[in-house]
Amino acid sequence: MNGREGPLIIIGGHEDKEGDKVILRAVAERLSGGKLVVATIASHAPEGYFESYQKAFGALGVDNLVELYVEDRADTHDDATLSVLDGAAGVFFSGGDQLRISSQIGDTPIERRIREIWRAGGVLAGTSAGASVMSDTMMVRGASAETHRIGDLRMAPGLGLVRDVIIDQHFAERGRIGRLLGAVAQSPRVLGLGIDEDTAIVLEGDDFAVIGSGGVYVVDAEGVTSSNIAEAKSERALSMLDVRLHVLADGDGYCLRTRRPHGQPKVPG
Repeated sequence: MNGREGPLIIIGGHEDKEGDKVILRAVAERLSGGKLVVATIASHAPEGYFESYQKAFGALGVDNLVELYVEDRADTHDDATLSVLDGAAGVFFSGGDQLRISSQIGDTPIERRIREIWRAGGVLAGTSAGASVMSDTMMVRGASAETHRIGDLRMAPGLGLVRDVIIDQHFAERGRIGRLLGAVAQSPRVLGLGIDEDTAIVLEGDDFAVIGSGGVYVVDAEGVTSSNIAEAKSERALSMLDVRLHVLADGDGYCLRTRRPHGQPKVPG
């Protein structure tokens, strides 16, 4: 452990577990042979989640893999449950329901221990719901594959590992651009990050790099000149002018502090 915050690997869901495993490989490499805790807390029925990751990570040489699951908040004060995190070099949040993660472990000894691991240099990764929960505000509900309607969005506090960002996942696959625009319209200081399936950002400090087969969409509403988000009736479609959008792919980077991309030069052809 290096005495500073470790990387956050934030995954849009359905990461490859059979082929090159680019994203899971990035997690494995940052463990440096250490213990990985797979937190299946987001699932109401976690059977099968751990086994699939045990197989995938095992093929990458990660042989010290344990599962963390809590049925309810009372479990987070159980010494045996907390001991699962002892000696961990990383924690991986699987998919399911992001509200279940925040409501079950938020402000508990489990969350505090996970933060300690991260602040000591451990890697924290999350896929799907495990990605959404990493921001300080997370989306819980909102219609996909359509233009955003003013009243059609529910948000809740996340774990706050990334500040001033809202993360959405399964992004292009489920047509979620409308609801991400709606989220940043409510709070233009917040950046919207939409992450496709089998795609991730590796965030270290203020900078992230994109890995995987899909895209990452950065919605920046800082320069918006007009919006109907505060005045229109709840069933009205969102109107928002002068929104900045970046679409990033594998190898591209972005700085959250400057709000600017820094993509790698592309090879012609």
